[in-house]
Amino acid sequence: MHNAKKRFIRTGLIAALSVYAGLAVAAKTLVFCSEGSPEGFNPQFFETGTTMDASSVPIYNRLVQFDLGTTNIVPALAESWQVSADGLSYTFHLRKGVKFHSNAKFKPTRDFDADDVLFTYERMADPKHPFHNTAPGQTFAYFEDMGLAKIVDKLERIDNYTVRFKLTHPEAPFLADMAMDFASILSAEYADRMKAAGTPEIIDREPIGTGPFQFVSYQQDAVIRYKAFDQYWGGRPKIDNLIYAITPDASVRYAKLKAGECQVMAFPKPADIALMQRDPQLKLLTQEGLNIGYIAFNVEKKPFDNKLVRQALSLAVDRQAILKSVYQGAGIAAKNPIPPTMWSYNDKVQPYPYDVAKAKALLKQAGYPNGFETELWYLPVTRPYNPDGKRMAELIQADWAKIGVKTRLTTFEWGEYRKRSKAGEQQTMMFGWSGDNGDPDNFFGPLLSCEAVKGGGNVSRWCDKDFENLIQKAKTTPKQADRAKFYEKAQEIVHEQAPQLEIAHSIRYTPVRKEVIGFKMDPTAHHYFNRVDLAK
Repeated sequence: MHNAKKRFIRTGLIAALSVYAGLAVAAKTLVFCSEGSPEGFNPQFFETGTTMDASSVPIYNRLVQFDLGTTNIVPALAESWQVSADGLSYTFHLRKGVKFHSNAKFKPTRDFDADDVLFTYERMADPKHPFHNTAPGQTFAYFEDMGLAKIVDKLERIDNYTVRFKLTHPEAPFLADMAMDFASILSAEYADRMKAAGTPEIIDREPIGTGPFQFVSYQQDAVIRYKAFDQYWGGRPKIDNLIYAITPDASVRYAKLKAGECQVMAFPKPADIALMQRDPQLKLLTQEGLNIGYIAFNVEKKPFDNKLVRQALSLAVDRQAILKSVYQGAGIAAKNPIPPTMWSYNDKVQPYPYDVAKAKALLKQAGYPNGFETELWYLPVTRPYNPDGKRMAELIQADWAKIGVKTRLTTFEWGEYRKRSKAGEQQTMMFGWSGDNGDPDNFFGPLLSCEAVKGGGNVSRWCDKDFENLIQKAKTTPKQADRAKFYEKAQEIVHEQAPQLEIAHSIRYTPVRKEVIGFKMDPTAHHYFNRVDLAK
């Protein structure tokens, strides 16, 4: 009796210590050295890869998803779907038996069903919805940038496990859009429970989803902890604990990786690639990037409302010097807003050459013979499309000085950077994009459309009627070859109007330690761990 009691106490103490540490004694724990802090944990509000990596990827699911490593659409929370012959109706048949996560404030009493789809969509679409304004000043970025309120006429609940989207017009990218992060499904029951408790905003801070990992805790700018969801409909992950060690400095991420403090790291410095290739403890994965890095000119502010000024600044930048110094062989010069690997890429567009004399002449023609002063915001974090924002900014600053443009370099913490840019505070700013679904609309719509000015993705705040007409026609045209013609013309307009200075398309690298099994790079630049294992 006495020994049994001692064993009971000892077992309880070990369990308590394990819980306190946040790690099970014999658990498999993978640490990911991520590049920055998420803006939040509700993917409806945001657009950046850093935030989606921390929210939509581990925590949530969508009706459909992309098969890992591709942009091929496969079933997820919807087991199957039908599209009407006229392209105006999408009927989704929902998966049964899907469980939601739980936390200290919420224990679900039912499985995922049609009510959760309706809640998720209507919250974004209906300004009068009780959860539409729970985060003051926050926009439903993607939803607004893509103009989905004008695309979807209504969402119908057919029964508990069937929903139907009725569209106002045929929309070629619609199914691919439904696989994107912003379309992650939230729990209607969790929302109702928190609303009844008088804390509706909790659902965005302490997320509940159906994904492979449950959110455990977030220590701001330091660590995010997740644990495997035992009841995940897609099969429990092989690792037990997932930790994001937020490490903005790429050199520090690499040092942690070499020391075994993390097993996977995001976005290495190009200068470190050769060393990583020779390290027997590492595997270096590579993939051509579905991305674009650029400088946006805020056309709502002088002198950037003048096309000649924008063209002059584009001519004044030595892209080859940037490719050599910043990308170090891991990128190619950009001339269009979409990468050359994407269908509809217009190779006939001629890039802006590096021409200081012509740039000066255009500035003089625009009324600025002696140049002007401006501010350039540079990226505070490494991005897949830009490995070193500060170095790039310094090179551009020196180039613009040659034509009389004095440039102050400024940056902010990543969340603040995005918040301020959505409000239009910037004059010129560094930005970029990694494609979400393999469709050209995913670049043109969120980055350059008129709707995207409202949502905050169009940081140049440029709205051109001719460009807008072309991309809207492309979306409603069923045949890809016909759509491509509209997008090719749209690229010519962007080039001539120069709302953004296209810099480069990067080649992406992901170093992982040799004990990592099954990690796969994804075209969207997200990091998926639900199929990853660790060798013993």
